[in-house]
Amino acid sequence: MNPINSPPFKRFAYYWLPVLLYCLLIFIQSSFPASEYVSEFDFSDKLLHVGAYAVLGFLLYRAFSAMDNGATTARFIAMSIFLTALYGASDEIHQYFVPSRSAEFLDFAADAIGGILGVMTAMIIYKNR
Repeated sequence: MNPINSPPFKRFAYYWLPVLLYCLLIFIQSSFPASEYVSEFDFSDKLLHVGAYAVLGFLLYRAFSAMDNGATTARFIAMSIFLTALYGASDEIHQYFVPSRSAEFLDFAADAIGGILGVMTAMIIYKNR
């Protein structure tokens, strides 16, 4: 059965629940004090941000593109990137209040870049389907 043609609750669970659960996972992970052993090389933490937010961008594009509201692909792209960057900004603000963590503009930039890469990946994958 195609999830797009499913009842609204099943469609929500299939497309939007992964987005919400992943956002919760990011929030929980960033609530813990920073690990001193993450950096193997300079800017390795930025690569972690890019990877984490690429997944979020991918999930958001996947969810938005499944909506049947007449919006264009450009609008799905813009909303996915904007919301990924917005969540990245809110996560940096959240980390400002977590002991041994800090809010960094470069982390936010890495989050936004990751969102862009995730959306681009989703576009490629879903275009071929």
